[in-house]
Amino acid sequence: MDSSFLFPLQLTLRVASLATLGALVLGVLFSWALHKGRFPGRDVLDAILTLPLVMPPTVLGYYILVVIGRKGVLGAWLYKTFGISLIFTWQGAVIAATVVAFPLVFKSARAALEGVGKQYEDAARTLGCGELEIFLRVSLPLAFRGILAGTMLAFARAMGEFGATLMVAGNLPGRTQTLSLAVYSAVQAGEDHLANMLVLVISAVCAAILWTAGRLLKPKW
Repeated sequence: MDSSFLFPLQLTLRVASLATLGALVLGVLFSWALHKGRFPGRDVLDAILTLPLVMPPTVLGYYILVVIGRKGVLGAWLYKTFGISLIFTWQGAVIAATVVAFPLVFKSARAALEGVGKQYEDAARTLGCGELEIFLRVSLPLAFRGILAGTMLAFARAMGEFGATLMVAGNLPGRTQTLSLAVYSAVQAGEDHLANMLVLVISAVCAAILWTAGRLLKPKW
């Protein structure tokens, strides 16, 4: 296999893995905060955190550029202070994929935590456990299957990310070209054989993930 196939595959797995890890940590933390917290604007925050699920990828890419671009809120500071530019880098692709994948973990984790029986948490409180200990030893293990299913869906979504990644990281062969971008380039160049191989890989991985996630979400009884 040549680099036109191997590099996009390796980069996609790296980007999707890191993005899924970031989405998992942030998604579980925010879902727990909204599950336990009762504060004004809670529903508004929930809607904002879910927006990447329904917002056009190009719009997401624009918002990300506003934040991490060289003239962005965070990007300008990073560039002036450390000389770091995240635009047209694989790290930028990770950020884009994380934003896109985040709602899948967030919504799954929140639903899973809401499904944990309150009686188990109350029982832990009567034994003197604090809220963090209850979360780590009671709520999280009971919600694990739902969170894992959401995490797998997030990985599949991160693997197939195109629009936001194209705007933030570009489509640079050998640098930022992921599988979905490589498919686009192959079709544009008339390289049908390469496009077919890339599409088959993406389709097989996503189908396997969806099947496994479905099995995890099935009731145990």
